[in-house]
Amino acid sequence: MSDAAEFPWRELMAVGFGRLRLDSAAFWAMTPRELAAAIEGLGGVRPAAPDRAMLDALMRRFPDRA
Repeated sequence: MSDAAEFPWRELMAVGFGRLRLDSAAFWAMTPRELAAAIEGLGGVRPAAPDRAMLDALMRRFPDRA
């Protein structure tokens, strides 16, 4: 398994223990879905990337200038 494919345990533990102030038992008892929901509670849900139609509309509304 390459480094790029490894699960980000270090980052999740940092958020779980540091930001959410979970104890070890609570952190390791959580499902990935529960942990994701708790993390979303810290900063909200990220907006989705714009699709092609939205990008085209933005380009028409805010054209680049030469």
